[in-house]
Amino acid sequence: MTISTIKKTALPVLLMLFCVFALSIQSCKKKSRSDMGAELYKKTKNKVFREATPEGLAEVFKQVLATNKGKMDNPKLITAFYEKNDYDPIFVMDHIFNGDVDITANYFEKASQHGLDPKMFKADQIKQLVAKFKDKKGIKNLDEAYHDIADLEILMANSLITYSSALQFGMISPRKIYSRYFTATKRPDSSSMMQALNAANLKTYLDSIQPKDPQYLLLQKALMAGGTAQGMTKEETTRYLVVNMERLRWKNKPTQQKYVIVNIPDYRLDVMENGKSILNMKVVVGEGRNTDNNISLVEYDESDKIDRPFSRETPQLNSMIHSVQVNPVWNIPQSIASKEIMVEAAKDPYYISNKGIDVYENGKKVEDPETINWANAPKDKYEFKQRPSDDNALGKIKFLFNNNSSVYLHDTPAKSAFSQAMRALSHGCVRLGDPKALAKAVFGDGSTYEKIAKAMDEDNPEPTTIAVPKKLPVYITYVTCWADSTNTLQYRPDVYGLDVVLYGHLQKFLANTNQIAAL
Repeated sequence: MTISTIKKTALPVLLMLFCVFALSIQSCKKKSRSDMGAELYKKTKNKVFREATPEGLAEVFKQVLATNKGKMDNPKLITAFYEKNDYDPIFVMDHIFNGDVDITANYFEKASQHGLDPKMFKADQIKQLVAKFKDKKGIKNLDEAYHDIADLEILMANSLITYSSALQFGMISPRKIYSRYFTATKRPDSSSMMQALNAANLKTYLDSIQPKDPQYLLLQKALMAGGTAQGMTKEETTRYLVVNMERLRWKNKPTQQKYVIVNIPDYRLDVMENGKSILNMKVVVGEGRNTDNNISLVEYDESDKIDRPFSRETPQLNSMIHSVQVNPVWNIPQSIASKEIMVEAAKDPYYISNKGIDVYENGKKVEDPETINWANAPKDKYEFKQRPSDDNALGKIKFLFNNNSSVYLHDTPAKSAFSQAMRALSHGCVRLGDPKALAKAVFGDGSTYEKIAKAMDEDNPEPTTIAVPKKLPVYITYVTCWADSTNTLQYRPDVYGLDVVLYGHLQKFLANTNQIAAL
């Protein structure tokens, strides 16, 4: 027999075997579904289930899904899941009588350990329905049985997805609540949600999604202990922990071995390498709406859900430091020019020249700016640039990274600000307490750094741009409570009022806990 003959003979056989295999899978599935009533009767000892059929359940299931569409967090995904699986009641058939559903409800009941309201996850309703299935007289007729199956499936699916997403991604999308938030933050998608619905062992799955970050565990421990921070009420302490645990659940954390991170409320910059700070320094950040700390979590009200950032607040963002400018020219923003430079020039005609500022009109340098009547000059007619000098507002160096807010890290001649406790004082950029040290951390201590250090000390400096040999990630964050290296909790004033906004949105979720109350 030739090879070609063998191939011709083998192909139909293989096709036939494949069809038999496929039919066997389908028949097994149909057989399994056709035995649903008998299997439920065997498990519940309730005669009502003897008459239950997959087809009868499917009709009721469709109706219950349609009725409760507006009461689910993810109605499209849950509906599509059950449609795809022929309305197979996976939780009732596979997870009630092995204890999985009760175990899951126990996790939901302990959601307060994560700063979440257990009512969100309907543990009581789930347990009440489970009790009906385990009571051989708990369900009175077939229609009630079908409705209870559908109700329990929807409650479990919805609560499991919501709980899973909350622990892995957080309850709130920061991009939706903060006007000046530009950090890449991953949110739950259909793939992550389906993992919850397809979990074979629910306890194993629920254990796997518990946040493992040591910071999270320490805040969680403090929340469960119910203590009170010095100078704060118990309620305020709790709310500090809750909002910062939510931040820790957001998937926006650095993954690189080395990066720069600025924490706005702590007025601090760290260079992190392999999980440890190799450099830290004081910084000055942009002015905020709550620098006097009058707006507190205790004074939260409905209007605090709206983010009203002060125009000079430093944004939250992540980017890559790509270059530095040594002895930079400061291209003064129009807002600063009109509100500050022109105002001072109106008082003192020599203010502009004394500050080393050049004035441009239609791109051409104005030779005698002191002759201009700045009190009446149009606000948008002139451009202003400050030459490199000891008085330059950017100091001797600025670190550049791409962002849409025109902010950067930079030196400053105003050194006295670093001695102040409240350092939300800039126009939005981050002023560095030790810019040379940061340059050394970015470039190393080789010839490039030596060139930078020498140029910063020149008497008649020229602006110079130097590319970073290996771009370095930078993260500007906002964290008001964390555990330090000794596991002591640190608290910082909510200088921008962002805790208040976040807590307001968390409360909004908690206020809707009766969303699926009447299935």
